[in-house]
Amino acid sequence: MIVKIVTLFLVGIAVLAMFGKFRVPGSDAARRLAQRRPGKCPRCGRYKLTRGPCDCRKIQG
Repeated sequence: MIVKIVTLFLVGIAVLAMFGKFRVPGSDAARRLAQRRPGKCPRCGRYKLTRGPCDCRKIQG
């Protein structure tokens, strides 16, 4: 009896995992997370945390 319950539980978890895998790649949450990542400065490679120019441009130029 316990073996049957454990088997059904594992099959149910596997089915839920397959449905989750189908939904994740095109989800809105994944796109929003990708938009929140800060960009990098093309000149020095540091992460830009603000919208203004990077510190390397403020000092030298």
